[in-house]
Amino acid sequence: MNNAVRDLRQAAPEVMKTFSDMAPAAHGGEALDGKTKELVALAVAVATRCSPCIPYHAEGAVKQGASRAAVAETLAMAVYMGAGGPSVMYAAQALEAVDQITAKAASSA
Repeated sequence: MNNAVRDLRQAAPEVMKTFSDMAPAAHGGEALDGKTKELVALAVAVATRCSPCIPYHAEGAVKQGASRAAVAETLAMAVYMGAGGPSVMYAAQALEAVDQITAKAASSA
């Protein structure tokens, strides 16, 4: 997806700059920590069925220190709020992504 997003940035630079400017604002504030924000983003990715978003936010959650158990509880809420069956499949994909990211990090250490 990185190449496709880069192409979109070149094709629609003003819109993509505005989108990119939202990230610091969304990650700002102090009421929620970075881990919680990434878990929320992961849940939204599952509930809205954004396949490319899932590994991105799974990695973000792991990097922010989310445990597998925290991810699983988050995914349970995403399934509950995301209309059942289809969200189950995306939640399974998200948990698989977390496992792969964790395994890769462990083998690199």
